[in-house]
Amino acid sequence: MNTADTKEIVPLRAFKDNYVWTLQNAGLIAVVDPGEARPVIDYIERSGTRLEAILLTHHHPDHVGGVAALREKWPVRVYGPAGEPITTLTDPVQGGQHVSLPRLDVELEVLAIPGHTRAHIAYYGLWNGRRVLFCGDTLFACGCGRVFEGTPDQMYASLSKLAALPDDTLVYCGHEYTLANMDFAAAVEPANALLRECREYDESLRAGDRPTLPSTIGREKRTNPFLRCAEPAVVESANKYMGARLATPNQVFAALRQWKNQF
Repeated sequence: MNTADTKEIVPLRAFKDNYVWTLQNAGLIAVVDPGEARPVIDYIERSGTRLEAILLTHHHPDHVGGVAALREKWPVRVYGPAGEPITTLTDPVQGGQHVSLPRLDVELEVLAIPGHTRAHIAYYGLWNGRRVLFCGDTLFACGCGRVFEGTPDQMYASLSKLAALPDDTLVYCGHEYTLANMDFAAAVEPANALLRECREYDESLRAGDRPTLPSTIGREKRTNPFLRCAEPAVVESANKYMGARLATPNQVFAALRQWKNQF
């Protein structure tokens, strides 16, 4: 059977550590955040697939830089956040809307998750019977994105929204940052046994040059310090870092994000 006819999600590598997540079904593909065109073009030529749509989560060049070149070859629809400066968009969307790609047999809900950028979005839905989340640079395995255009409160609210999704949701984020994020997570919560267990497994994946992703929401809630801002051990580490008693999970998050920036 031609692999192009199977329904799967294929990671295409871009730059040093970006992933262009590629939803493939019946010889068609949709790509998420193609910062570079070349990996997508090479995949299409190699697999015999056809580009059906492009989905964008935010405006940073390493997530949108390949769109123009792809649309020169395949003038497909480009979905992305309505509130961000992306000149290649054909279909601006915002939280609460849906993106329907019937030829790929998928409908994705758009989630508003500002913080990393002003109007960052995620895509959430069912794929091949599994819940999937494409969250760009908001949530990473064992980490989260920097707060560039939003506020720490916005970012914490966005992460909390993602953490409320079902535990079995597969998390497809934009970068292979997992092992570095685990270094920080271990500094925050050194007694977290599951974190140590996951580290061993993920190190074996990277030793074989395989992605550590997707993660799951359930795993992130148990290992990611940015989703554990009410856990006593995480609160205590944040207090120690700040040299003060922090009163709310939002304050703990802001302290952790500041600490991670300097880690």
